[in-house]
Amino acid sequence: MKVQFYESVNDDLLKFAVIIAKYHDKWVFCKHKQRQTFEIPGGHRESHESILDCAKRELYEETGALDFSIEPICVYSVIGKNRVNQTSEESFGMLYYACIQKLDNELHSEMEKIVLLDNLPENWTYPLIQPLLIEEFQRRELL
Repeated sequence: MKVQFYESVNDDLLKFAVIIAKYHDKWVFCKHKQRQTFEIPGGHRESHESILDCAKRELYEETGALDFSIEPICVYSVIGKNRVNQTSEESFGMLYYACIQKLDNELHSEMEKIVLLDNLPENWTYPLIQPLLIEEFQRRELL
């Protein structure tokens, strides 16, 4: 598995949006109903949907974020088979950061709950990908 970062790629290549989010200075992670692990909000882009609209939709569905600011960080790619990519071909997504001000009282997705953490979790759903996305976000925030 290999994760790479780009400043931009052709929009047609962007298939996923992943949103690193904070709420009151705490990391926001999701717990899927069928897993015991934690993940960053995000998901597949629907046809005829902009990648930003995908990010906003996924953030709302998976965290219940009602009021938030969101900004792009960079493009990322994953090479290798994983839960969402059954081929080993390079797949591309846009990485965002969101600062959430208000959360809904219930979730509207496959997520069981969100968790608010001071520190990053140890039990990741995508341990070979998502920690690297967080590291890239932190690296860019320090520039």
